[in-house]
Amino acid sequence: MAAVAEISHEAAVANKNLDSKPNSKPESEFTMQNLVDMFTKLNPLAKEFIPSYYSQALDHHHHQQHLHFQQNGSFLISDFPAAEKNFSENNFANYRRRRNSFNQGRRRFNGRSFRAQREDSVRRTVYVSDIDQHVTEEQLATLFSTCGQVLDCRICGDPHSVLRFAFVEFADEYGARAALNLGGTMLGYYPVRVLPSKTAILPVNPNYLPRSEDEREMCTRTVYCTNIDKKVSQAEVKNFFETACGEVTRLRLLGDHVHSTRIAFVEFARAESAIVALNCSGMVLGTQPIRVSPSKTPVRPRVTRPPMN
Repeated sequence: MAAVAEISHEAAVANKNLDSKPNSKPESEFTMQNLVDMFTKLNPLAKEFIPSYYSQALDHHHHQQHLHFQQNGSFLISDFPAAEKNFSENNFANYRRRRNSFNQGRRRFNGRSFRAQREDSVRRTVYVSDIDQHVTEEQLATLFSTCGQVLDCRICGDPHSVLRFAFVEFADEYGARAALNLGGTMLGYYPVRVLPSKTAILPVNPNYLPRSEDEREMCTRTVYCTNIDKKVSQAEVKNFFETACGEVTRLRLLGDHVHSTRIAFVEFARAESAIVALNCSGMVLGTQPIRVSPSKTPVRPRVTRPPMN
C-alpha cells in the first residue's frame, strides 16, 4: 500500500507538471514514460492485486512467479488459470485424503465395535456336549432357562459321535456362569457336559425365521445339512435321506462359487424322520461326511413370478 501511495503522489506531481506545460511535448512524453516505469514497479503478487481465492494456490508458486517478474518486468495474467487449476487439484487431493482417512477410521471403528460385540456374545454363551439325539432345542433351552434368560439355543450334529453338541446364549454373563453348574445333569439318557464357549452363535436372518404356528411346526420336520459334496445332485440328496429316514416333502439345495461344499434344508413328512436324520451326521454322501442339525428356518415354497408381457 505504501508503494501505491508513493506512486499516487508521483502521478499527481506528474499531472501538475503536465497542466503547467501543456505545449512541452518532450517533457510530456518523458512524464508518461515515468508513469509506465512506476507502474512496472508494482508487485503483482501483492494481495491488493490478487483475489482471495487464488491466495492459497499462489503461496506454493510465490517464489517462482516473483523470479519471473524480476527477470521479465511483467506478470503473465495467463498464469492465473494454471494457479486456479493447481489449487483445484490440490483441494481435490486433500478432499480424497480426508475422505479416505475418514472411511478407514470408520472401518476401524466398525471392526472394533464388531469384535467387542462378538467377545461379549462369547462370554454369554456356553458349549454343551453329549446331548441325546432325541433331545430337542426346546427341551435344552428349558433346562438352561433356570439359570437365566436364554436368547438362543443351537443344537449341532457331531459327525464323530451319535451324541450331539449345542451352544446356548444367555442375556448376560451371570446366566452363562450359572449354567456351568448344570454339567452332569441327566438329559434324556446321557449326562450333559457344560463348558464356556469359545465361539458365538451365528445369528439367523430374521426374515427366514418362522412367522406362524404352521411354519414352526414345519421346522420340527426340517433338518439343516452342511458339507455336501458339490458333485452330488439334489435328486441324490433326496434319495439319500428318503432311504435312511423317510419321505421328503421339500428340499432346498444351496451353494455358490466361493465355498467348496453346499448346504441343504430337508423337510420330511413326519417329525420322527427329522429326528432319525440327525443320526446321519458323519455319513458319507458323495465324497464328504455330512453334518446334520435341526433347522431353525422352514423350507418355504418358491414364489413364481408371472411372465412379463
